[in-house]
Amino acid sequence: MEEQAAGRAEEPRGHAEGGSGAEKGRAGGSGDWMAAHPTFTAMMSLDISDSSQIYAAFLVYLDLLEGRSWHEVKHVGLAELQLVCLHAREREEGDLQVMVPIPADVLVSHERLREIMKKAALPHDDPDTPLSITLAIVETDSTIVYYKMTDGFVLPEPPDDTEDADNKQWKRKRRKLSK
Repeated sequence: MEEQAAGRAEEPRGHAEGGSGAEKGRAGGSGDWMAAHPTFTAMMSLDISDSSQIYAAFLVYLDLLEGRSWHEVKHVGLAELQLVCLHAREREEGDLQVMVPIPADVLVSHERLREIMKKAALPHDDPDTPLSITLAIVETDSTIVYYKMTDGFVLPEPPDDTEDADNKQWKRKRRKLSK
C-alpha cells in the first residue's frame, strides 16, 4: 500500500519492548506482556499484514478501556482496508462509535480517508445523520490524538443565551468581592 511508511521491516517498538520494572513484574519476569494479552493475540490473528497498525489499534484499545473507561470496546478487522477498527461506547447508554487507529507516520490521502469513512462508519437510524469516525492517531511514544471526522457538515450546538452567561459571570464576581 502506498500509504504505509517505506522501510518498515520489524515489529514496532514501544512500551512492550524492554519495559519498566512494573511491566516486567506483570508478565512474570518477561517484558513482553503485550504478546500474551488475549486481545492483542486476537488482533494479530486478523488478516491485517501491517503489524504497526495492529500495535496502534491495541494501544488505542487499552487507552479507551483502561485510561478512559469506555464500554463495550471491541476490535473489528477490515481486511479490504488493512485496518483494525474499534467499536466502543463512551457511556454505557451512549451510541456506538468507530475508532480508526492509524500510526502517525502513515500518510493518508483524502481518497483513503473517504474510503475508510464509507467502509468503517456505522450506519445511523436517522438517515439525515452524517457518517462519522474518529481517527486515533498514535505516535511512536504511545501518545494518542483523537480526531472526529464526519461526512459533510455538522451544525454546532446553539450557544446558551448570552444574557444568562453574563448574569452567571456577574454573580460569580459579586460572590468573590463579598468575601
